[in-house]
Amino acid sequence: MAESSILSQCVVELKKQKNALILAHNYQVEEVQQVADFIGDSLELSRQAAASRHGIIVFAGVRFMAETAKILAPYKRVLLPRLDAGCPMADMLTVDDLAELKKQHPQAMVVTYVNSSAEIKAESDICCTSANAVELVRKVAARQIIFVPDQNLGRYVQRMVPEKEIILFEGYCYVHNRIKAWEIEETKKLHPQAMVIVHPEVRLEVIDLADQVLSTSGMLRFVNQSHEHEFIVATEQGLLQRMQRENPEKSFYPAFRPKICSNMKRTSLADVHDSILEEKYEIKVEPQIAAKAWHSLREMLKYG
Repeated sequence: MAESSILSQCVVELKKQKNALILAHNYQVEEVQQVADFIGDSLELSRQAAASRHGIIVFAGVRFMAETAKILAPYKRVLLPRLDAGCPMADMLTVDDLAELKKQHPQAMVVTYVNSSAEIKAESDICCTSANAVELVRKVAARQIIFVPDQNLGRYVQRMVPEKEIILFEGYCYVHNRIKAWEIEETKKLHPQAMVIVHPEVRLEVIDLADQVLSTSGMLRFVNQSHEHEFIVATEQGLLQRMQRENPEKSFYPAFRPKICSNMKRTSLADVHDSILEEKYEIKVEPQIAAKAWHSLREMLKYG
């Protein structure tokens, strides 16, 4: 029996013994996804953490995701298998940066993408996801919006909601920001029948070439339900692997070459095993920060 198969069985047994729930983000390596109880985007998984009856939550993702799970499930132990699994975009924005933006625009509402630290969420008025950012900004009462930290998602929101003034921070997802329009065009030449679906964290030049602009969960639903059989998918490669597993009769192509998030790929099956066995590394959020961050998440949920 292959070593990874043996390790997978050990993980399955351990999580039963420890009453642990394994959550894996869509961008995790395949062997980690295969032992997970739930696979999804960061907010979906945090909701699973809050709804579950398990005492231990093992979050195979990056730090801000584990923090969000802890905020929504404060009485559970939330473990991050790799402490060095961070999000460069979330780390681009500091509390001081946000304070300066608020000082410059005192009348603006702060709308923060959930791909951000607990400290940033705590200093925000409301959070959003890539799926609901456009509708949320359209519905909130404020006309002037400080949108952090992702400038690409913010520019997409500005295009879709021109009646609002969007003030941007110059953060970005390095994986999605690397996807260029020429890569879509070249891939389309190779697969002319393929639909182009892109994540709103990409540049506007890439969005201009898309048939659909969708969050990761939206992408999954779309391809699962679509009668089309070929798709060019402009996002991290882990999602394409899941799409292929769930739709073996369809074909999925990256934008010219696979796009990899090295931070998401740091977590191995062995890391998950050791995290459950040794109950490491526990993520904690200071109560005052957690309470304020929970408020900004709760405000988001009011808008659906």
